[in-house]
Amino acid sequence: MRFLDESLVALDVETTSPEETIKIAGNLLVNEHVVEEEYVEAMLQSYKKNGPYFVLAPKIALPHARPEDGVNEASVSFVRLKKPVKFGSATNDPVKFVFALGASSSEEHIKILQKLTMLLNDQRNLEMLDKAETYQEIKQIIGGNEK
Repeated sequence: MRFLDESLVALDVETTSPEETIKIAGNLLVNEHVVEEEYVEAMLQSYKKNGPYFVLAPKIALPHARPEDGVNEASVSFVRLKKPVKFGSATNDPVKFVFALGASSSEEHIKILQKLTMLLNDQRNLEMLDKAETYQEIKQIIGGNEK
């Protein structure tokens, strides 16, 4: 599982639309060959078809598609936006933190979501993710949640 490796993290990204944001987060996964390009397209189609269902908490989006859409290895990328973007979620917009998920099975999907939930349920972690200036700081936040 590739969970927020350094090559899968981008900080203070400037973007103006949900689609562009999803592409950036998805392309981090494509560049590491953990998902195929069609997976990013599937994430975009899912957003177009189903709306912002993956904006699960205030400021947090977890775009994803199905394993059969081109996942090679379970993985999560993280994009922190310089300026929050509205995805159309009445309760959780605007989005500042984007975690693109690539799960190759439903079992892995659950594992990834459990790890992310542990990380994101703590408000202090979100504040630290917001202030982190280097990948090392992010690694410490993530590492502090490994159980």
